[in-house]
Parts: sequence; structure tokens; C-alpha cells
Amino acid sequence: MSTIALSPSRTSHCDVAIIGGGFAGIYAVHKFRDLMGLSVQAFEAGRGVGGTWYWNRYPGARCDFESIYYSYSFSEELQQEWVWKERFAGQPEILSYLEYVADKFDVRRSFKFETRVTAVVWNEDEARWHLTADDGSVTVAQFVISGAGGLSLPKTDEFPGAEQFKGRIIMTSRWPHEGVDLKGQRVAVIGTGASGTQAIPIIAKDAMQLTVFQRTANFTAPLRNRPFTIEEMDEVRGKYQELRIASRKNFSGVPYKDALPSTFGVSEAERVALYKECFEAGGFRMLISTFQDLLFDPAANEAAGQFIREQIASRIDDPEKAKILVPTTHSYGTKRPPFETNYFEAFNQDNVDIVDLRSDPIVSFTQAGIKTASREFEFDVIVLATGFDAVTGPLLNMGIVGRNGLKLTERWVDGPHTYLGLVSDGFPNLFMITGPQSATALYNNPLAIEDHIDWSGRLIAFMREEGLDVADVTPAAVEKWGSVCNELYDHSLYSKNDSWYNGSNIAGKPKVCMMYVGGAPTYRQICDDEGDAGYPNFLTEARPEPVEAARASGMGRGA
Repeated sequence: MSTIALSPSRTSHCDVAIIGGGFAGIYAVHKFRDLMGLSVQAFEAGRGVGGTWYWNRYPGARCDFESIYYSYSFSEELQQEWVWKERFAGQPEILSYLEYVADKFDVRRSFKFETRVTAVVWNEDEARWHLTADDGSVTVAQFVISGAGGLSLPKTDEFPGAEQFKGRIIMTSRWPHEGVDLKGQRVAVIGTGASGTQAIPIIAKDAMQLTVFQRTANFTAPLRNRPFTIEEMDEVRGKYQELRIASRKNFSGVPYKDALPSTFGVSEAERVALYKECFEAGGFRMLISTFQDLLFDPAANEAAGQFIREQIASRIDDPEKAKILVPTTHSYGTKRPPFETNYFEAFNQDNVDIVDLRSDPIVSFTQAGIKTASREFEFDVIVLATGFDAVTGPLLNMGIVGRNGLKLTERWVDGPHTYLGLVSDGFPNLFMITGPQSATALYNNPLAIEDHIDWSGRLIAFMREEGLDVADVTPAAVEKWGSVCNELYDHSLYSKNDSWYNGSNIAGKPKVCMMYVGGAPTYRQICDDEGDAGYPNFLTEARPEPVEAARASGMGRGA
């Protein structure tokens, strides 16, 4: 049992504590406070709402699902009011959208901004979670909703000697809000994943010299972004309900057309024609709408991969740069494919060079710049686009302690153990929105967030209707779900390639399955079945005395 000595003046009570102020945190406040009448307290480390779109302000930051799909579906009024300006919205527009939603539903009054939760500890006697914040305050809550996000904890301390560099080091995920003037500067960008791919073409326009350091060439494809016309927006608003229904029936949560069953079940001419159609349409269509065996059959994957390699090579003038930029070390789609605008053309500029870190790795940062195995570079600015401790990192960094003093870091020492990616045994009444072993990594995130919060809300409503105070998933259910996820993962090409999908981008992190790869519709049905059956995979308890005591201390409805 974990106990905390509370200072009455620094302690508050609520029904639901919510961590994070992005898509998940905003909707969670509205769901639990406005729609369910519960008292809530939300926390956000930033100065305002936005989550990843508050922090990631680097040049070129934008979503890779179409704006009209990468948005909330819970309010028809909201859908009719908001007008997207670009096919794929940039960070400023997405942040403006989230701020608009926050104002429309008045969620800011339930947030403590510039406040980071540093400990989340279960008190067995009270059947309550005690959340400690970095300002010293304590919040006591029956339920905790973690909306911290899977890509919110940046990788750090990767390069020795960083402290001696005399120039400026900037992380794409913590880009200064006031912006950075790179005109006339010698700039290094380390990393060519999603962030690097978006930032490099824009930085290349301003920098006197740009040197890109790349470990892994990616299957980077055109985004095909463009302005969104009023006429197009009017058409979308007239059929939003239809689009949302189609999205939730799709493997990845967007209303793209379904993939054909087999790559080699059609002629080569038909196959190439479909590749071209999806590649030209932009976004994830090449991955989602071509062939169902693409992520399971190595030969099918190679056919798609070779098509993309040829497209990439055709855009690069220098054969030596092309050798570095054309991907050869992993299967297509097993790393999240980046999308770009004029990315490869940037490498045709005289002021842009690229270093292959597989053949010439970074040894250290120096006072003047970067030292690799073969040479030294001088820079004014080093940009780190090196990614995140993804999926599990934010949860493991939150100081979560469950029943019998069990730390989440101990329970997950060999990788995540969850049921549906939403709950973990020994950590009752705690819900992990877009958590590990859910379908999220391959799914349109705002819709996944709505699904997860609605599922959590349904369980909480069930508990209140039945007079229950504690719900803890059974170890057997967690073990079985892990087996389901692992079996699907092991049969896919994800298991044979390194990426943040399986934790291999972090030194010392277990390389394990961290996502459900069976598709969002099947996953959602499994989640619904649990509720329809009355939550048979949960152990529940009624604690009338602690509940009444807690309510007498200030917990109420609708605060």
C-alpha cells in the first residue's frame, strides 16, 4: 500500500484527473465534465492547449492525414463551423483549431497550465489516485486519464560532447515559439524521419550551408498538399457524417478505398497502375489502398518498395546523394513513412549536402560543430530531428505507482503489458489513451482518441451505475491480449525491422510489439464486445465508505 501525507491547503479532489492538453486532453475534459457530469482536473506542461501541436513548431510541421479527417468527429456543430485552409494542415492551423475547440467547449477553466505531473500513486485504503505536480500540489482522483501522447518524450543525451558546442542546439520537438532566423547560418540537421523531412526543404532555403546527417533513408513520398477551396469545404461539410462512418470502417481510420487482396493476384501492368494512382494521390494511400499483403509478404513489400525507390531516384541529380537517399535497409511501411514537399529537390541545391551515418558515424559534438569517424564539420546551429522515446516513454516517465507499490517501470521492464492498450493490471481506474498495444500507431489519431475516451467513459459510467469504485483488469486478460498482439505482429514485417513501432530506436529499450496490427475496425469491435458483455475481464469492487469520505472532502459533479 502506498500512502502520502497530504497538506490540506495544497490538496484538491476530483472524479477524473486528466494528463495532457492535446487532442486527448481537450476531448476528455468535454466528455467527462460536460457530457458525464463529473468533476475534472486537467494538467498540461505547456502554456496552452495543443499537445504535440503546441510543442512541435519547427519549419514545415504539418499533419500527414488530410485535415478534414485529422479532426474531431464528436460535434457536428464544430464540423460545420471550422473551415480548413489546406488539404494537409500545418502546425499553426492545427493549433488554431485546437484553441478554437478549447474555447468553444470552455475547457481551459479545467486545466492547470505550465504544470507537469511528476507522480501518480495509487492509495489502496482510499481507492484513489494521488497525483503530485511539479508545483507541489496534490490532486486526489478516482480515475486518471493519461492523454500524454505517444510522441511527446523526445530522445535526449544521444551525442557526447553536446555541452561543449559553442553554437546553438535546437530540437524540432521543442522549437522556440519566437522562431529561429537561420539566414546566412551553417546548419546541421540530424535525422530524416518525419520532422527532418518536413524541416529540411525550408531550412535549405535560408541556410548558407545545410548538412544533413542521416542514419536511415526512408520511403519518403509526396504529400501533395495544396490549398483547400471553400467549394471543397462546403462539399465536405455536406457529407461529414458519411465520411466519418467510412473512416471508422477503414483499416487506418480514413475513407480511402480498400486495398486489393493480393499484390500478385493482378497483372504487373495493373499493379503498377495502382501504385501510380495511389502515389500521385498523396498521403498514406500507397500504404493503405494498394494491397492487403504489403505488410505481410516480403515479395509484395519489395514490389511496392522498388516502385518508390525508382520515384525517389528520378528526383535526385547527384548519383552519390541518390545512393544515400534511396532506402535499402528496411521494408516499406515498417517505419512510419514520411511525406514531403520538395524534399529531394533540396538535395539538388549547391548549399545542401548529406552524410551517411552508417558509413561515417558521429563520434561527438565539438566546440565548433560535429566530428564524424572521418572528418570534422563547423556549424552555427545544430538541429536535432532525432525522434522520441515513443509509445511507452511518456507513461514510464510519469512516476506511476500502482497496487502494492508496484511501479509501472517494473511491471513493464520487459515491454508493455496491457489489455486493449488502454489499461494494465495492478493499475486500477487508470486509462491510457492511445496506449501501447492499441491500434493507434496505424490509425488516424483523433478518431482513435475519441474511441479510447468513449470506451473509458463507458466503463466509468457502468461502474457508477453499479455502485462500483474500483475496476482492475485481470492478469489473464492482459496476458491473452499480449498473445493476440504478438501473434499478429510476428506474422507481419514489423517484427523483422527496427523502428519506434517496436522500441528499437532507443538504446536499451526492449524490442517488443507495441501496437495492434489487426486494423482499427477489428480492434474497435473487440473493445465494444468487452463493454457489451459487462466487462468480464475486470475485477471490480465497491468501496462505499471511502467514496463517501472522498465526496465529503470536496469531490462533486460537474465542477
